[in-house]
Amino acid sequence: MRNFLKSVNRIVVKIGTSSLIHPNGKINLDGIDQLAFVLTDLRNQGKEILLVSSGAIGVGMAKLMISQRPCEIPLQQAVAAVGQAELMQIYNQRFLRYSQQTAQVLLTRDVVDFPESRSNVINTLEQLLAMGILPIINENDTVAVDEMDHTRKFGDNDELSAIVSQLVKADVLIMLSDIDGFYSENPTKNKHAVLYSTVSVINQTLLDQASGEGSRFGTGGMVSKLKAAQRVLAEKSTMVLANGRPPRIIFDILAGKEVGTLFKGEKYE
Repeated sequence: MRNFLKSVNRIVVKIGTSSLIHPNGKINLDGIDQLAFVLTDLRNQGKEILLVSSGAIGVGMAKLMISQRPCEIPLQQAVAAVGQAELMQIYNQRFLRYSQQTAQVLLTRDVVDFPESRSNVINTLEQLLAMGILPIINENDTVAVDEMDHTRKFGDNDELSAIVSQLVKADVLIMLSDIDGFYSENPTKNKHAVLYSTVSVINQTLLDQASGEGSRFGTGGMVSKLKAAQRVLAEKSTMVLANGRPPRIIFDILAGKEVGTLFKGEKYE
């Protein structure tokens, strides 16, 4: 049992596009509703929750009935602009069903790189948490190209979630993806792949084992998740990578159950 997770208070949850969009490209409304239910219940328990949500382009593709992720940067940004508005409308609707107020926070790399704007971001997030409001954070895809297909990466929200965890000094980052955790090999290609229960150091061997691109709706892969874990471990914090279908797995994680892969540099009880 990972008993220390029972007492964490400040939690960053990152939800990937694959957990928000069905394989057929339609929006996973049931998954979003479950996520709103789980996070609101955690708020009702007195925990501080921040949600880093991908999905702007995926939701935009669904809204505009586009089957393939666009390659051109202006088109990506236009699709993201449509998708971000739609995604927040869905989030607001589902969270308000459980009487939980949310706020949208859109970030770009320069905001967290410069001390004054970084301080403003921290102050905003801290104030929202103090007011009992749940921040929903994403990169501002309509003006930032770092997350798109350029070489200078902000990340694909995996790194962003780790940075947010660092900014607010979160107790744990829960990263929800479409895979049960970190495996020794790709489990879809090798049925004998081993799921790592705990990882304490990210080395080149592990990075070499992580391969593959994200889905056609998102950009993330396992390498980006390991790099996010690397940042979390450098801050002497904790991350859990688990399958976000269904989001109720968050309850199991915070109950200390051995689900997903725990990234933690020190011993735990």
